Amino acid sequence: MPATLDAPQRSDATREDDLAPLVFFYGIGSARPRVTFVEPEELPDHERWLLVHDIDMTPRLREGHGCDIDLEVHAKARIGNYLVRASVLNRRSDGKPVEFGAIGIHLDLLPEEAQKLVIEGRVPFGSILERYEVPHSSHPRGFFRIAVDARLAELLGATSGQILFGRCNELRHGCGRVLADVVEVLPRGV
Repeated sequence: MPATLDAPQRSDATREDDLAPLVFFYGIGSARPRVTFVEPEELPDHERWLLVHDIDMTPRLREGHGCDIDLEVHAKARIGNYLVRASVLNRRSDGKPVEFGAIGIHLDLLPEEAQKLVIEGRVPFGSILERYEVPHSSHPRGFFRIAVDARLAELLGATSGQILFGRCNELRHGCGRVLADVVEVLPRGV
């Protein structure tokens, strides 16, 4: 199934749905950083290269940073076969954060061993998909800028109020079902 970076026009309500994994991290009804959706060409060059594509983020981050990427889970919850978690991906070479990710994963679309790894929370999701050759495609839903609060700033080595960039992405299993909904935020200058 070919992916496209030409996202259809989306309503504000739909865009709020795209942010659902981030809402989980902050809690429903809680204050969270303001997200402003932007066109891909409005992203700085480095962030555009890291975000505007139709592949998984883990291999892209690995390529962009020239080293393996490790996972640090900060929050997670499970409802049946749906796991939601908020985590930071760090460079293995020096431990610097390279992405904050909030993700909702449909576990029932994964092989049993892959499910166990996702639940353990020690291996990035993209690495698990690669290892188990899970057929999937990436479909970015939108790109945004975000003025991070103290909570995200601490996780990303940023300063409160700093403008960072990210994307909302949907991973679809080869069968066509949604495999994961993802919100990804990048630190600057890493």
